Amino acid sequence: MTTKRHEEVGLTDAQVLDMYYYMLLARKVDERQWLLNRAGKVPFVISCQGQEAAQVGAAFAMETERDYLCPYYRDLGLVLVFGQTARDCMLSAFAKAEDPNSGGRQMPGHFGGKKYNILTGSSPVTTQVPHAVGMALAGRMQKKDFVVYTSFGEGSSNQGDFHEGANFAGVHKLPVIFFCENNKYAISVPINKQLACESVADRAIGYGFPGVSVDGNDPIEVYRVTKEAVERARSGAGPTLIEAVMYRLVPHSSDDDDRTYRTREEVEEAKKKDPLIQFATYLKEVGLLDENTEADMLARVQLEVDEATEYAENAPYPSPESTLTHVYGE
Repeated sequence: MTTKRHEEVGLTDAQVLDMYYYMLLARKVDERQWLLNRAGKVPFVISCQGQEAAQVGAAFAMETERDYLCPYYRDLGLVLVFGQTARDCMLSAFAKAEDPNSGGRQMPGHFGGKKYNILTGSSPVTTQVPHAVGMALAGRMQKKDFVVYTSFGEGSSNQGDFHEGANFAGVHKLPVIFFCENNKYAISVPINKQLACESVADRAIGYGFPGVSVDGNDPIEVYRVTKEAVERARSGAGPTLIEAVMYRLVPHSSDDDDRTYRTREEVEEAKKKDPLIQFATYLKEVGLLDENTEADMLARVQLEVDEATEYAENAPYPSPESTLTHVYGE
């Protein structure tokens, strides 16, 4: 039998099965949203497919009741672990009044919610990074003990917001985890045209804290690295930059045709390393997943997605009068 790598990093059998459940749920919610988009029922999808392992692995290293998230638009797996449900995600996709992120007033992928400890995201990329740093500083000033996690794509790591946030967090040794989901493409621009350095993690040294590059298809390894970063942040040693290397399995969004900038052969080759398939294989090798358990979990997830879709499709839209709420002072 394969070595139980998850036990070596402090994860229980139950936890890794939960990890697989969240990865599967994120994938199935995402796939359903694409179908709904193609059927003309939801306007836009920005996908997490291929990035679930990194998101879920990192989320399991955080404390959901205590720590804060400043996620980016692909982070469906991350926010599910922090308490958002399939129903919440579908309400957002359909832009319904009960959408917990924005009451149906934001594009999908703009995650937020005070009760989930998730700072509301905005459309310009990377603005969440200086916000995360500011939250960490506020926490220190108020003598609160929490870690702030912020994620972004490798394209975003070229923005001024990232560099200013990283520099400030490094100078003040703030408890921030900078988590780069390097999926090889900033929309249509490949990594070799974005960065002159070998990896995004190399950038950390300039700001005086560690940078670590990790296999983003392996949730156990991502968990290990993120847990070390969380412990470092809690102890007062400052931030860490983590680069999780993976591949975006679908187009940039439902409005993108990725055939114009990458070959089908490249995408098909990447699908062989699909993190869901790889993790299921590992769980089978260590005797935690068999055909029956896998079928049961898939059935449970499909039911959740079906019920969420039906509920959200039939839920009321926000009232026209509510358009100006939170826009002007009452």
